[in-house]
Amino acid sequence: MLAALLPSIPFFVAAAAVTYLADWYLHQKGSYLLNRLSKVRVGLPIRFLLRQLLLVLLLAREGLAETPLFYTAVAGFLVLYGLQAPHGALTTLIRLRRTLPVVTRNVDLHAVRIPDAPPRPLLRRAGEKMLHLDLPAVAGVLIAAATGRDAIGYAGIAATVALGLLYTAILVPYLRSRRVPPAPKVLKAVNQWLREYRPTVVLYFSGGNSSAYQVNMWLETLEQIDGRPLIVMRERELMPKLTETAVPVLCVPGGTHTMNLDLSTVRVALYSANVGKNIHILRQPAMKHVFIGHGDSDKLASVNPFSKVYDEVWTAGRAGRDRYALADVGVRDEDIVEVGRPQLAPIAGWTGRTRNPVPTVLYAPTWEGWDDSPGNTSLLLAGENIIRRLLDAERPVRVIYKPHPFTGIRNKKAKAVHERITALLKTAAAERRDDPRWAAESAAGKAARERAAARTAAVEAELAGLLKPGRTGGDEAERSRDAVSDPVRLARIAQLRAEWNEAYWAAAGWWEHRVVTGNEPRLYDCFNESDAMVSDISSVVSDYMASGKPYAVTDSAALGADEFQRQNTAARAATVLSNSAVELDQLLAAVASPEDDLLAGARRELKQYLLGPDRPTSMERFNSAVRTLQAVAEARNRGVEQRIGEQAAAIRPAAVPSDDPAEESVTAEETNGSEAPVAG
Repeated sequence: MLAALLPSIPFFVAAAAVTYLADWYLHQKGSYLLNRLSKVRVGLPIRFLLRQLLLVLLLAREGLAETPLFYTAVAGFLVLYGLQAPHGALTTLIRLRRTLPVVTRNVDLHAVRIPDAPPRPLLRRAGEKMLHLDLPAVAGVLIAAATGRDAIGYAGIAATVALGLLYTAILVPYLRSRRVPPAPKVLKAVNQWLREYRPTVVLYFSGGNSSAYQVNMWLETLEQIDGRPLIVMRERELMPKLTETAVPVLCVPGGTHTMNLDLSTVRVALYSANVGKNIHILRQPAMKHVFIGHGDSDKLASVNPFSKVYDEVWTAGRAGRDRYALADVGVRDEDIVEVGRPQLAPIAGWTGRTRNPVPTVLYAPTWEGWDDSPGNTSLLLAGENIIRRLLDAERPVRVIYKPHPFTGIRNKKAKAVHERITALLKTAAAERRDDPRWAAESAAGKAARERAAARTAAVEAELAGLLKPGRTGGDEAERSRDAVSDPVRLARIAQLRAEWNEAYWAAAGWWEHRVVTGNEPRLYDCFNESDAMVSDISSVVSDYMASGKPYAVTDSAALGADEFQRQNTAARAATVLSNSAVELDQLLAAVASPEDDLLAGARRELKQYLLGPDRPTSMERFNSAVRTLQAVAEARNRGVEQRIGEQAAAIRPAAVPSDDPAEESVTAEETNGSEAPVAG
């Protein structure tokens, strides 16, 4: 605006370039600022319109208000904005006509014809691209104003209008040619597939954008389950976050569509989260409903009163049963089944010796929770103290920091502490690389680490190709059509992930601190790399118990060690840390020497209490529980059918007309005003 008012064409060109680049950068980063700008009515179209209005103001201040160039520029911009409506309508309609009522994976949808998606560049950020077509006009008008050569301005305006018309026209054929079948036809095909596949066990899940891990943790278990498993999800945005699996997946956003799925062969429904949408499957009486959760801990979530709506609640060990008894939330003891934790099979056991000359301590705090209770996470009050004491330990320690995926989503202070811890570890890692004590080790293993880093990059490249089957750029409908599992491909993916994990750790020295975020390496990979762990009261502690390694839990609420261990079962074999973390020396001593590991026996006893016995395996117990409950469901359904049949038989004779008019009169009189029995 200042450049237009002065007026200064060079200043205006520079300022306009900055605004274009800033918008591009914010969109590339997915900045939340864009959402805020839209909220205060300065969305993308308004920002472009303002820039164009200021260009018109610049022309007026330059004395060009009465020239044909001025009027042509105004008309050109108006035409471009006039094209926004049909262009926006076309892109919206194409997307709507490409939207399936379900999103699938490993489901054969050959019964419906799903055409290829339109080319990705046409629809991806289409509105932004259409608005950016003003660039030729803006550039041409500015050059014309600066040089007096109006022809350049006219050419730029003509190019903008022509490109806008062309972009809009190109979309028209795709409105019909790439349309997917209507919802009833797709749902009919899905139900036909369900009748052919005949699923027996379904894992049902609904959750927010960051909750995909709650279903991902059960995928390997489902792949090994007895019967024909199926996953039913409710949120489209979670599908891309679902780990590769051979199990068929149906994502059905609509409640009505979910309730109309043909799940008549399902006998056991598993739930990993307590959410309102569970009612859409819970309403089906022909199957038995089981809460399996997404972790086993002493948090209140592990004894949610909602759990009493299920037929059974499956816990890892005796501890889960006792929690419900103590909480007295309506879950009956006979409805609890101890099945262990099948997901813990990949966790390696403790040998009593550190993996490397320098012990590795994993710090895996949980997130801040939905309230401000100081006992939720150690991050806020103790996190930095824990890291500093580990970094300043008398004997060198390697630190792996893996925060909870939800860290900082609610509490900005938690996010700030996380960032400070990350900075501390990066600084410490840089200092350690320059430390003479590690120079010889670093030089000796440099070639091997470089090979491991190269292998990591190669594996990532191959995985990227394997994890994106089908035509590049396909939309959700096309991915549903093509996402059918290939056993050979899945086996290769599993092999590559194992290779990647090995190469990832080998690419850095065993003395180098690491900050691990994202899905890879997985938490259990960090367990196996560590010799001890510091965490909070969460399922992480219970899971780590499977390793048998020393661990510490932070008493962030300052209850005192005795009271903290009394209230939190998983802490009973732990080194309890205060917020100052001065007790860390006890943990480090236990790691350094088996003779100083005074809690080893307590850990063995607590492991069995929390997770159950090692034999039979957890997977065997889980499958046994599934088979037992399937039999219960079958018996229940047979009983219902028998009772309905008996009731129908009892009603049928009364409906047969009698030959005796008097008998008919008596029958009518006796039944006058009474209700007929209703079957079912």
